[in-house]
Amino acid sequence: RPELIVHGIEHARQARRLIQSADVIAIGPGLGQSAWASSLLSEALDSSLPKILDADALQLLAADRSRDENQVLTPHPGEAAALLNVDSNTIQQDRFVAADRIAGEYGGICVLKGAGTIVADATTRFVCNQGNPALATAGTGDLLTGAIASLIAQGLGTMDAACAAVWIHAIAADLIARNGERGWLATEFLPYMRDAIHVLELSNGHD
Repeated sequence: RPELIVHGIEHARQARRLIQSADVIAIGPGLGQSAWASSLLSEALDSSLPKILDADALQLLAADRSRDENQVLTPHPGEAAALLNVDSNTIQQDRFVAADRIAGEYGGICVLKGAGTIVADATTRFVCNQGNPALATAGTGDLLTGAIASLIAQGLGTMDAACAAVWIHAIAADLIARNGERGWLATEFLPYMRDAIHVLELSNGHD
């Protein structure tokens, strides 16, 4: 994808200069759980920037807990189970309690993905009533992480960005499902996420 600008990082300390020029950090997808990954996450967590943690970053965080009010955690039920040191069945038995506990114990916002994605902080909880099983496609959670980061970089607060991204993500799934819910690749959701943003803009009276 030639539009992407990338920087190779051999040592975590090399990330410091990049972080200093950033507005937001999204970390986790494709990170792995090596010593290198752990050191890179530590650099990210030391920053005062808003952060979105997903995938391997959540597994690493579960093993070495820290608290940050300026972060968004985006676990699926398995990752939520690791964060709370329980099993996935416990998470699914009461998803509201799980989301509230994660937000309470780790700070910031928890986006607990699944049927009826929950966005919760210490005092507020929202539930998304859009979306469908097409979102079970591998990689779609990474798109959600990127969408949250993008909206924060554009000036939204972490809660507004999380709620808007969850809605855009879910509406994209509903748009794509007009052609069936099976067999999609995560990157195929991108045009539909763009269309969902246009729907959101039009619903607010913008051209």
